[in-house]
Amino acid sequence: MWNELTITIHREAEEAVSNLLIETGSQGVAISDSADYIGQEDRFGELYPEVEQSDMIAITAYYPDTMDMAEVTKDLQAGLDRLAESGVTLGDYSLDSKELAEENWADNWKKYYEPARITHDLTIVPSWTDYEASSGEKVIKLDPGMAFGTGTHPTTKMSLFALEQVLRGGETVLDVGTGSGVLSIASSLLGAKEIFAYDLDDVAVRVAQENIDMNPNMENIHVAAGDLLKGVAIEADVIVANILADILIHLTDDAYRLVKDEGYLIMSGIIADKWDMVRESAEEAGFFLETHMIQGEWNACIFKKTDDISGVIGG
Repeated sequence: MWNELTITIHREAEEAVSNLLIETGSQGVAISDSADYIGQEDRFGELYPEVEQSDMIAITAYYPDTMDMAEVTKDLQAGLDRLAESGVTLGDYSLDSKELAEENWADNWKKYYEPARITHDLTIVPSWTDYEASSGEKVIKLDPGMAFGTGTHPTTKMSLFALEQVLRGGETVLDVGTGSGVLSIASSLLGAKEIFAYDLDDVAVRVAQENIDMNPNMENIHVAAGDLLKGVAIEADVIVANILADILIHLTDDAYRLVKDEGYLIMSGIIADKWDMVRESAEEAGFFLETHMIQGEWNACIFKKTDDISGVIGG
């Protein structure tokens, strides 16, 4: 059994509240937003329902039945109060929770998950959908399963933009905290020669491998259990990590050790108030900031290991 908790809240608070739900133990969130239907009538040849536009959105989170939902709700309320005090618009929000059978939990993901063109070249397609790619379009088949997002969260989007920016073909990539494996698959599609993906969670390792296997020609991706970059000796042209800021700061030294000269460290999953902390950790390790991306409350960055600082921020 799972517990489903839905918060109806102002659209402005989407990123902050989604992060709050994850911090309180949610194993995944799904967002229903009336704005998603604007201009979508002809997209993928699907018919969309008539939806009344509203500034309020519904964020649904899923918690294992082993969690005390009374305590979760208490922590959520405290977090919402902090957001309101900091000036985030919450609107006249409401909370609703119910128990959900495990098999229905997985099905509920599917109604929020449709093919999504993320970058100029990359489109994420749910594994159960028939989708015909256009010329030049690179398709990532993905099944989020029961513990991973759909690949369309801002932190993942920015990671994909960053990979598209730095990969030119033939690189060795390390994907730290691979989760669904989406960034490894994208790296292969963008021309990387070898990708080594790590995750501390054995479930993530299994799910990543399953997603990799459903995409053709991904034999160059190698998935293994690992605690960040501890014990890793593979030198890389690019290291990418889309995980929480409090964890990112513990990999910057090892990343600098493993990144080749003129190589890159891509980091995402950084909530706004943790950005300075992550930047300081990377720069203390020896990296220079080349690109800084912001979407809503989330930050992503590309750091470079180089002696030529003319092309970096502040250089």
